[in-house]
Amino acid sequence: MGMGAAVAFVLTLATIVTYLIQKFVLDAFGLEYLQTITFILVIASLVQMLEIILKKVSPALYQALGVFLPLITTNCCILGVTILVIQNDFNLLTGVVYAFSTALGFALALVLFAGLREQMDLVNIPKGMKGTAVALVTAGLLAMAFMGFSGVDKGLAALVM
Repeated sequence: MGMGAAVAFVLTLATIVTYLIQKFVLDAFGLEYLQTITFILVIASLVQMLEIILKKVSPALYQALGVFLPLITTNCCILGVTILVIQNDFNLLTGVVYAFSTALGFALALVLFAGLREQMDLVNIPKGMKGTAVALVTAGLLAMAFMGFSGVDKGLAALVM
């Protein structure tokens, strides 16, 4: 849950900051080609800020997240969402809602996988499937389950009409 909250914080703030930089700096001065490197720098700065805040406010959570906290910087989900907000020409409010919703989905996937890993520790798994093998099979099944949601928006749109 802590990692999900950290990703939600970084993703939401990164979307706001990168949107403002894109619209008022990069687009205004014709520097669109600097988008990726600028966004990466913003995300890295926000993660550093989050580390400093967590270290002061919640040392226990900071210790629990450990080495995984700096890895948020390299999470392609965060960079992908910030770029998608610009490419899809979302306004700021829509972009923030999109980013926060993506972060909630990420947190849900983390919690589900953590629960599945706990369950796998309690059941009798054949020796050849223990460890990484069963984790990869479980991740694949979880990915297929989430792919079932990919057509939900079209189905909901049909209900509204």
